[in-house]
Amino acid sequence: MKTIRLTTAEAIVRYLIAQKTVIDGRTVPLFPGVFAIFGHGNVTSLGHALESVQDDLPTWRGQNEQSMALAATAYAKAVKRRQIMVATSSVGPGATNMVTAAGVAMANRLPLLLLAGDTFASRIPDPVLQQVEHFGAPSTTVNDAFRAVTRYWDRITHPAQILQSLPHAIETMLDPAECGPAFIGLPQDVQAEAFDFPERFFTERVHHPRRQRADRSEIDAAVDAIRSAEKPLVIAGGGVHWSEAEAELLALVERHRIPVVETVAGRTSIPQSNALHAGPIGVTGCTSANALAAEADVVIAIGTRLQDFATGSWTVFANEDMRLIGVNTARFDATKHLAQTVIGDARETITEIDALLGDWTAPAAWAERCATEVAEYHAYIDRIADPARGATELPTYAQVVGAVSRLATDDTYVLTAAGGFPGELVNGWRSDVCHSFDTEYGYSCMGYEIAGGWGAAMALPDREVVVLVGDGSYLMMNSDLYSSVLSGHRMTVIVCDNGGFAVINRLQINQGGIPFNNLIADSRIVEEVRVDFAAHAAAMGCRAETVTDVAGLEAALERARTADRTTVIALRTDAYTWTEGGSFWEVGVPEVSPRAEVLAARADLDEGKRAQRLGW
Repeated sequence: MKTIRLTTAEAIVRYLIAQKTVIDGRTVPLFPGVFAIFGHGNVTSLGHALESVQDDLPTWRGQNEQSMALAATAYAKAVKRRQIMVATSSVGPGATNMVTAAGVAMANRLPLLLLAGDTFASRIPDPVLQQVEHFGAPSTTVNDAFRAVTRYWDRITHPAQILQSLPHAIETMLDPAECGPAFIGLPQDVQAEAFDFPERFFTERVHHPRRQRADRSEIDAAVDAIRSAEKPLVIAGGGVHWSEAEAELLALVERHRIPVVETVAGRTSIPQSNALHAGPIGVTGCTSANALAAEADVVIAIGTRLQDFATGSWTVFANEDMRLIGVNTARFDATKHLAQTVIGDARETITEIDALLGDWTAPAAWAERCATEVAEYHAYIDRIADPARGATELPTYAQVVGAVSRLATDDTYVLTAAGGFPGELVNGWRSDVCHSFDTEYGYSCMGYEIAGGWGAAMALPDREVVVLVGDGSYLMMNSDLYSSVLSGHRMTVIVCDNGGFAVINRLQINQGGIPFNNLIADSRIVEEVRVDFAAHAAAMGCRAETVTDVAGLEAALERARTADRTTVIALRTDAYTWTEGGSFWEVGVPEVSPRAEVLAARADLDEGKRAQRLGW
């Protein structure tokens, strides 16, 4: 057996370079790059190995370990899980900074390879710099914190272990059902240790998407259920995108006249203008989607984990005779709420169901009902997004989203995350371009926005990436504006300053509370100071400007399109005007309180819970 003597770090890098995938007929690297902040625990060995392979595996320097791992996650989302970015950090705080990003990837079922430095396997120099000691468990390090937020976790204590660990990690990340982040801890002494690795370990391998076929009995049962339906409804989740099943889904619903609603992750699964597109469902959904969900007798949930925001905490399905069909590669998701399961790839399953349904169509009255409800939904969005509405007042988030939506081209990819923008963008983004939308609402991570924009811009160099972020998320994490300028990955960032954590203030008030510690004005402060976001962004090398109204925003967006670098557009927005929520949402409200408003909110909660479906 031919061998080659390499350090553990060198072998890891060489193996990653050898992994390929196919996208649009082209063989490309499975690992297109590394986000790295070097420090104690990863600079001398892994850093050395990465420095010599820049043409094959480029390394990008982030400014914060959490944000660079978020950028890696957004990259994977932008390419529909077909490629995987690596994020590496030092031992200690560098590693723990990445735990939150791992949670984002875990919740959203996205691949991410995390390589963190670790303490010494020999333990001879212990305690080393940045080591947190566990007196009764000396093998425990801070890297054990990743166990709760990764699909695969390992610590390499001997070089030969990577011969098994790396393939297992990759197969986990590529598995449609198990997909999520993988973590490998690399003790400093083991990284530097040399070993005679078999040369065949580094042979190029091309990975193809695995498409699990559902059991024929499950397919037949689903077809029988759909054929019996008078009011069938499809819920399109993120799995439609990951399976690249958008075209097949459109063919299915058009041929059989079945309305489609979308989860947050499933948005832009079919063109918004299609007559059977009933809009987003659930808490951040719209009246049309929720009205259809309330009447549906057969619901086909495709590629969704049925989060509380999609189901209105399990209140949107009001028909007691409704039958739920769960189509998912993951058994865990397919079997939720006593669903009739179809465990298989979305594209393969949709194609089979479509063929077996033959010439069957849903009753025409159901599609007509969809059209009526959708017309009312669009009229509502048109009204609240109208730039002339409240022209003398501060713009609303809905008006900002409306401006971005109106000016969007087929190349626009819009991105946001926590705070007020998800609800506004989910409703107000009306595009016929599939996969033009990223709202991170699986983990709802503040700070994802700008970091995610950097990752998306890197993944989609030929598209226009527009980031929507509130002042709260901006102040939490903004340093990758600088990263985007340094690396040349241009994006447009719209910063809406509504004076603090305004949407949480809304939740606080709506549940009977007193405005407290959310808006800056309601916090413990000496004076209310507002940040000059344009000046701040300009200091990081961005092209930046401040506008005062929607017309100014639209003009600034046009200017941003011709800019040679990231543009930041700042404006003040209304803190109290929001798109109405689409359904009930269960949140914890105190049972006892001296405030009558809280008790009233608790009574509303108890009333809403009576509509919940328990067990299904």
